[in-house]
Amino acid sequence: MAASTQRRDKKTTAALLKTELARTDNSSGVRGLQELLDAVLSPEESAADAEALDWCKHLLAGGDSFEDFCKTVRSYDNAALCGLVWTANFVAYRCRTCGISPCMSLCAECFNHGDHTGHDFNMFRSQAGGACDCGDSNVMRESGFCRRHRLKTGEDVPSVPRELLLMSEMVLPRFIICIIQHLRDGYAEPDGSSERDLQKVLQQLELHISFLEELTKMGGAMRTVLTKILTNQQTFRELSMGQEENVYAKRNYEKYLSALRSSGLASVEEKGASADSGSGGGAAALGSLGATAAASPDPSSKEEDQYGGQNVGQRKRVKLTSSTKDPSIMDTLKHKCFLEELLFWTIKYEFPQKMVTFLLNMLPDQDYKITFTKTFVQHYAFIMKTLMKSHESDTMSNRIVHISVQLFSNEELARHVTEECQLLDVMVTVLLYMMESCLIRSELQDEQNSHHVVVNCGEALLKNNTYWPLVSDFINILSHQSVAKRFLEDHSLLMLWMSFVSFFQGMNLNKRELNEHVEFESQTYYAAFAAELEACAQPMWGLLTHCKVKETQDYTKTVVRYCLDALQIWFDNIGFVDEPAPNQVTFHLPLHRYYAMFLSKGVKCQGLDLDSLLPDQETLMKIMVHPLQIQASLSEIHSNMWVRNGLQIKGQAMTYVQSHFCNSMIDPDIYLLQVCASQLDPDYFISSVFERFKVVDLLTMASQHQNNALDSEQERPMLEGALTFLVILCSLRLHLGMSDDEILRAEMVSQLCMNDRTHSALLDLIPENPNPKSGIVPGSCSFEEMLSAVADFKAPVFEPGGSMQQGMYTPKAEVWEKEFDPIMVILRTVYRRDVQSAMDRYSAFLKQSGIHSGNPWPPYKERTALHPCYEGLVRLLHCKTLHIVIFTLLYKIWMDHQNMSEHVLCMVLYLIELGLDSQVQDGPGEEVPCIEENCHDSWFPSTNLLANLHHVINYVRVRVPETAPEVKREPPPSTSEDTSTFSQNLREAQVFSLVAERRKKFQEIINRSSREASQAVRPKSSASRWLPPGTQPQLVTEILEIRESMLSLLVKLHQKLSARQNSLSDVWLEQPHAERLAHGDGITAIERILAKAATRSRQSKRCIQEICGKVCPPVPPKKSSPSDKKTMDKEERRQRARERQQKLLAEFASRQKSFMETAMDVESPEADTAMDLGASEQPDCEVLYDCVICGQSGSSTDDRPFGLVVLLQASSVLGHRSRNDQPKRLPTSDEEHIYPEDTCGAACDVRLTLLQRFFKESSCLQSVSIGWDGGVYVQTCGHTLHIDCHKSYMESLRNDQVLQGFSVDKGEFTCPLCRQFANSVLPCRPGQVTEAGAWHAPCHKPAHVLVKEVEDLQDQLGIFPVSFTTETNLSKEMESVIKDIKNTTQKKYMDYGRNPGSPDNDFLFMYSVARTNLELELVHRGGNLCCGGASAAAKRSCLNQLFHVLAMHMRLYSIDSAYNPWTRLTQVTHSRESECGDDRPEVPMLFRDVPSLLIIFVLTMPQPLRKEHFTCVVKVLYPLLYTQALAALSIKFTPEERRAWLASGAHQKSGFNTETSWEALLSHLVSELSAAKTLYEVKAEEGSTLSSTVWTPQSIELTLQQFCLPYLRLSCLLQHHLYGDGLTGCLNEEEFSVLSACLGLVSPAAQPGSQVSSASCLEWPVNPFALLSQWCSEVTSLPESQAEQTVTLVVQDPRWEAPRLLHLPDNYNTIFQYYHRKACTACSKVPKDPALCLVCGAFVCLKGACCKQQGICECVLHSQHCGAATGIFLLINASVIIIIRGHRFCLWGSVYLDAHGEEDRDLRRGKPLFLCEERYRVLEQQWVSHTFDHINKRWGPHYNGL
Repeated sequence: MAASTQRRDKKTTAALLKTELARTDNSSGVRGLQELLDAVLSPEESAADAEALDWCKHLLAGGDSFEDFCKTVRSYDNAALCGLVWTANFVAYRCRTCGISPCMSLCAECFNHGDHTGHDFNMFRSQAGGACDCGDSNVMRESGFCRRHRLKTGEDVPSVPRELLLMSEMVLPRFIICIIQHLRDGYAEPDGSSERDLQKVLQQLELHISFLEELTKMGGAMRTVLTKILTNQQTFRELSMGQEENVYAKRNYEKYLSALRSSGLASVEEKGASADSGSGGGAAALGSLGATAAASPDPSSKEEDQYGGQNVGQRKRVKLTSSTKDPSIMDTLKHKCFLEELLFWTIKYEFPQKMVTFLLNMLPDQDYKITFTKTFVQHYAFIMKTLMKSHESDTMSNRIVHISVQLFSNEELARHVTEECQLLDVMVTVLLYMMESCLIRSELQDEQNSHHVVVNCGEALLKNNTYWPLVSDFINILSHQSVAKRFLEDHSLLMLWMSFVSFFQGMNLNKRELNEHVEFESQTYYAAFAAELEACAQPMWGLLTHCKVKETQDYTKTVVRYCLDALQIWFDNIGFVDEPAPNQVTFHLPLHRYYAMFLSKGVKCQGLDLDSLLPDQETLMKIMVHPLQIQASLSEIHSNMWVRNGLQIKGQAMTYVQSHFCNSMIDPDIYLLQVCASQLDPDYFISSVFERFKVVDLLTMASQHQNNALDSEQERPMLEGALTFLVILCSLRLHLGMSDDEILRAEMVSQLCMNDRTHSALLDLIPENPNPKSGIVPGSCSFEEMLSAVADFKAPVFEPGGSMQQGMYTPKAEVWEKEFDPIMVILRTVYRRDVQSAMDRYSAFLKQSGIHSGNPWPPYKERTALHPCYEGLVRLLHCKTLHIVIFTLLYKIWMDHQNMSEHVLCMVLYLIELGLDSQVQDGPGEEVPCIEENCHDSWFPSTNLLANLHHVINYVRVRVPETAPEVKREPPPSTSEDTSTFSQNLREAQVFSLVAERRKKFQEIINRSSREASQAVRPKSSASRWLPPGTQPQLVTEILEIRESMLSLLVKLHQKLSARQNSLSDVWLEQPHAERLAHGDGITAIERILAKAATRSRQSKRCIQEICGKVCPPVPPKKSSPSDKKTMDKEERRQRARERQQKLLAEFASRQKSFMETAMDVESPEADTAMDLGASEQPDCEVLYDCVICGQSGSSTDDRPFGLVVLLQASSVLGHRSRNDQPKRLPTSDEEHIYPEDTCGAACDVRLTLLQRFFKESSCLQSVSIGWDGGVYVQTCGHTLHIDCHKSYMESLRNDQVLQGFSVDKGEFTCPLCRQFANSVLPCRPGQVTEAGAWHAPCHKPAHVLVKEVEDLQDQLGIFPVSFTTETNLSKEMESVIKDIKNTTQKKYMDYGRNPGSPDNDFLFMYSVARTNLELELVHRGGNLCCGGASAAAKRSCLNQLFHVLAMHMRLYSIDSAYNPWTRLTQVTHSRESECGDDRPEVPMLFRDVPSLLIIFVLTMPQPLRKEHFTCVVKVLYPLLYTQALAALSIKFTPEERRAWLASGAHQKSGFNTETSWEALLSHLVSELSAAKTLYEVKAEEGSTLSSTVWTPQSIELTLQQFCLPYLRLSCLLQHHLYGDGLTGCLNEEEFSVLSACLGLVSPAAQPGSQVSSASCLEWPVNPFALLSQWCSEVTSLPESQAEQTVTLVVQDPRWEAPRLLHLPDNYNTIFQYYHRKACTACSKVPKDPALCLVCGAFVCLKGACCKQQGICECVLHSQHCGAATGIFLLINASVIIIIRGHRFCLWGSVYLDAHGEEDRDLRRGKPLFLCEERYRVLEQQWVSHTFDHINKRWGPHYNGL
């Protein structure tokens, strides 16, 4: 039967089977179907065979066509979710206002159909793929649903008829097992070679899987069927193994089983290998995982010990199997349904995209979603195992997350699988398993015997972030409260987690290189920081989110308890006692940070008592060591002590404080140290700090000391570091009582004080809790409110130099005044220069607001109150050790000891002030005198800073080297004091003893803890340093007489700083002004402190008054060593040098500014003399030029000519002008189009082609100008040089190997003076100024004489001032410039004639160059000459020189006098048709372009031309122009009007003064032209509709003036450049009269300002009516067949509007949505990088190989075609504009900015963008003025690849 079934056509078979199956007894149908399927879906067939697929489609449709079947099924779609699945690079949206989960995303369609106005949304390019969440209320709020998914579609859909999907239920199981069998068959364990085979299998199955995907898109009804099939265990059992007799199926099934075997975590090969991978560290590591290992005596741990000593050096695996809770996680998988096996193969084949999409497309089906999520969790361990082995781990990671983010973002679902499938256990276990593969022994502290293991950051797993998908899932599920609570309640899980975190504790250890520079700088620190942030910190922030309220305080307690346990284990494992190992630092202490953050949260949010969470003192001392070590190392790194470790160590120091890391790293560390400081003994803490920073030896009263740990140049930065750290420690309140808003404000202020910031930079720089659900979310209201409270917005500005600013925020004045906090700035700066930048900005503000003019010191800022738990911190400021340090430093600074600095003093004063501001409550009253005897152990009587300030210290015993100046001193004479007090003062109360005290204390604590004494042995290395001081023979004990108190030292320092004695009078104390003292320098700071001391204590006040009364200048020690003086002088010299340098720089800057103003396009009224070369002041000398290379001046001679630096560029700007003054709109829908036909370039082309059809070639080529498209524009910077100097300059550029932005081989260079881009040199014509004067003399010859003279001049072409026979250097240069001009533009823009390269063609090109430059200058002047004067464009123009060069070249061509148009303008000639050799007539005069004729006449006459002759030419051409205007006008009339004007004019003709009456002329013209009947009839047919207006004499006059104006403007401009005549400004209405007077068309006698009529300018050389008749006859004699073309040629309109770029829509999204998916017209593909031409709107592929022609990509091609090698393109996917200019290109910037005035290059932020009109105007202006090359600085070659 099967065979016969197959023979019949598929459609009928399907229909038959369907009817049979629908019967009640359908057994025969079932049998038939099974047989058919056995034949069709035989797994032995090749999968690529499309036949099987075709059969399935027919069977499913059951007799209908498959398309109809799809439609029918879709009509039953009941899905309420969108669920559209997309892959990488898809553009989607995320709305934070509507999202419940941070991962929420919407497809463009749902987003645009929903209402998100005013929401915080952004567009993004999907990295890993995703799915649309519209309609899913678990993930987003319903208010954000789109219209389609807001209606619950499920209700009103009818139920599905059973027979519709009957066939599907029967056929699809077989289809799926068929796919699975192919997958089983094709799989081989991957080993390099077989990867390709896997790809091959997938390719063959592509059609099948696509078909499944197609089915899912049919909607809910079909998805339900698929879910049933995929989850049905019965079907799976029946089909999976195949029938008994089927050998193939059996073999196939066995393959599957063998593949399953390796799917467990504890896989076979590892079980075997575990025995020999053990080690001594193994047992300890297991111990660190908590007690489980000990509790279950596991044989394997005993085994490990036997192997203990063998492989110590190798990396070791640490086995965790014994400690995991649930063995099922480790086991092999078992499958119960199709879905499970499909997922299994999806994983095995490393997540092929099609399979992923299919599995995700099914998710809108709820049953499927739950089953699939469980299946996914069941396979979780296997997925990660596969990922670790994968070669393409990046792609695979993305695909995994693509799936998991859809499943785990849904809280309901996540909770469900957490409960049912132990999701959390699975994840933690898998994470442990993953990290297990790359553990090594930690070398921290005790390198030999450490039992601690850490991850090895060099492993691929960490380097490539392979763990990322797993951690990202973990963070995702911890963001759900219900899941996080389960985690926090499960103690064994927490214990496992802590052991996981401890793998990162102490990773990436740095050891300081002391001798050689390290050979290879490892970059593993990237991996280490990323791992701590992602794997430790982010889950921590996730958990902290759920510990915000009192009810959850138990969680915090638990976490803290486990943290402390883990820390204790860690200390034991690394063998830590009391001293950190020297020269080691690790930045990674996640356990410390977990402890700190939970501590902070508990106290701040949950009302926990700090003491209840703290360990004993001994543990605290240990906990403090490593974070403190990091702070000291930061200082060491910045003091260049780690310089031999290479740059990467600096990189680590920067990353540690960088904005994304600081709140997970440095902030918790400093907080932890603050907690330790508030709990431990302050003296112990302070001495630890100075010891860690290695500056203890420095803190001596002696002027010299020995320091074994530091070089002398490192001492100062280390001391500054230690003091700054103490200041930060005492004044930072981030975790000690500031509210979130205060924190945000402080962070914002500190960032803004460093620099003005853009909104996005600020968002990025302000540390947020990495979990976006918590705390301050940037982008939330509080951020914007805070920003507007502290900052002012500076809108984007445009500087004339062209650099474009973005919108910036800058601090408000009151912020500088009251909130600038230098301490916060120091904490947050990544680069040290930012601190300086903040101080510079601060001092600039003070100067500007007149508060302080000098160099200010960092201001002191009052602190917020401490949280009561941390009050102990204040004791740091009130401990004797610190007071001794402060006293010593004040003394040293006063005595000018070496290595003291302003910064040291500043920090010391800051500490004193902090101490004065925060008093310890329980201290004894300050006035109570202390009994001397009790405090003989110290320098100071009390611990209160205020009391100690005025305590006088008389003598100090110091240990100094024998060489020190103090040694030679006599012992002090015995004073009247009692010997006992004397000896007491001489007690060894010096900071050295502090260290000894600290040792004692620590020893006691350790002994108290009943530890064995052996453990207290200190590491060897440090022992040598702290031997009793007496053992160093070169140290001697000396006694110094001091007799100072802190107050007296302060007063003396005040004098020293202000360089005046008695700088403080007693009166000063009576009225201290606190406000006045807030800002200022060191003097102000000391005054502020003294004032505070005086107001807070009567005794201090008394002391200050005494001191001020009897103060005397400081006496430096007699024997002050010369070296001290030297260092002081050095400082002073440095200071002076700095000031000098500042002065020089300022002077240089001002010079540069003035130079830029003259050189750049800044409009300046005086035009450069080099420009107006024609009109120079000296009346009787040669024009002098300066050479900017050799510096000599002189005149240009034939032998050594000067040249003007010019840039030649081809330009099509003029060709893009149109008649409409509104720019064309960019199309943003399929209905809109742009028509290029109405542009100037197109119109001129049409005109020339028409002329060439009917008239003589040579005469055509003189009747129009070309150069509208691809004309050559010449501009100069105005600097001149000798041409031979230029050649040697080019030679030197050629040999210069430095990479330049231009190509020297193409003749490009930059002007040696102003660095403007140029590519040629225009020779200057030698000439006397006097001769020019003579040419200007006004003439009084009658008109006909001048006409004759002009005619004669035209015949003398050969005669030139430079004799042509001898070839001079000048003429050679002129020829070479002509060659340059021709090479500037493309061939096609030069050859318009029939025979390319003919002289006629060349002639046309040459005079068109002049025309192009004149027209462009007019455009730059705004299209008219109303403004007069020299414009910016005129400064760049070099028309005078250009004219001479062109004229020089044009004399090679002579115009045959027979054809000279001059005669036809000035004489009434007789018809000469008989002579014509060519059968085609010449172009009638009425068709010729008058400005072109003017330029031809001027260029072909001998130079220099007398002004009278120039005026004559202008006058003779005007009547022709006027006649053309009348002719064009007459065609526009209706026949009635024409008859009317004919009659009225005829009446005038007989009258007087007819020559200048337009009515008479018009009537004559109409009667003449009517001779050719067809002329006026053509127009009449087309429509009298053309002119609805009635023509009045006024409107006719206006039209005629408008027609003539372009010619007058051009002539005036030419006259201005040739003769230096000024251009007078005028009003628009007066332009015609002013210009005609300027050109001499009307007699100057006419009153200025009176309106001139256009006809009154006419001056006819002969009888006007005869001339008119002659010109008209040329037209009327043309054959009637050409009437239409003739009319087109008669009606010309010389007026064009200014060139404009396209009009762009306001919102960028409009462009983006239409164009980013649009297919390219050339290759019909959607381009990867689409671009738009902003000149003509063309849509092109950037860099696309698809549209390449001859190796040139489409953008470059288009730029040549549309803009003669200048292209302006908007890149759709990046929102930026690129400019192509010739062979170079540059990124111009963006004209679309967001609401904060910022660009969004590459649309990374995806915020809505709006058109910035100013920027777009700047772009347009640069295009029109051809200044791209000058203004944009960063050009690069594009190699035709754009």
